[in-house]
Amino acid sequence: MTTPGVSAPPAPTDWTSCPACGWLLYRRRLERDLHVCPECDAHLRLGARARIDQLVDPESFAETVFPEREGDPLGFTDLRAYPDRLRDAAHRSGESEAVVVGVAAIGGTPVVLAVMDFGFLGGSMGVEVGRRVSGAAGLALERGLPLLAVCASGGARMQEGVFSLFQMARVSEAFGRLREAGLFSVCVLTDPTYGGVSASFATLASVLVGERGAHVGFAGPRVVQETIRAELPSDFQTAEFLLAHGLVDRVESRAELRPLLVRLLALHAPDRPRGEVDEEADTPP
Repeated sequence: MTTPGVSAPPAPTDWTSCPACGWLLYRRRLERDLHVCPECDAHLRLGARARIDQLVDPESFAETVFPEREGDPLGFTDLRAYPDRLRDAAHRSGESEAVVVGVAAIGGTPVVLAVMDFGFLGGSMGVEVGRRVSGAAGLALERGLPLLAVCASGGARMQEGVFSLFQMARVSEAFGRLREAGLFSVCVLTDPTYGGVSASFATLASVLVGERGAHVGFAGPRVVQETIRAELPSDFQTAEFLLAHGLVDRVESRAELRPLLVRLLALHAPDRPRGEVDEEADTPP
């Protein structure tokens, strides 16, 4: 019990609580469990680097560095100037933007990656995110490689106004060029994937995979319920709900994502022996 007028001591850094069930979790065990709660099976949110480490072959990731561009097309200011918010987001997340792009191998198959980071302004898609995602698709097209996009976003970046909305068309056109070239692409939809990202490239890949328990949609459930004035199912906009209604191809637990990706990518590398593919599918990252 906390004494009135006295603030509670900070929680030990070796422990954290599950945001879903509130259970106290030992951080090292949580890391071994791929940040999945052992009590309620909630899949906790991951940053882009942690996601990459879980999915790709060890030491195979080479990041693509994009030249810096002007990041404030509207000169936007609300309670704080937008450039200040960008600097703060970079400091908190450790990333320069809400997506990390690069080339890696998954099960020995080369692949271009575009992995979003919800910790950077809610993974919102502004001009720079659109440039990097379309750049990843362009890189895949140039090298003839499959593209893997891991989505985690709250939608458009309001500080960039209509320029943010333009990115939906930009990235959709880039994914369209991949499809026309017959190149394989996969989008992994993680919690949450909303707004302009879900309405554009997140649903345009050759295969759509939802991570277990992820919430995916355009508008949030509260907005939808207030609009249609009807009670929504308890599992509305979850990956499982989307699978049941034919909107994603598969739902996987976090532990099974890498083996699934190894198998999918191997289908597009017919020169590799099947036994080699099966062996790597069972190899942990």
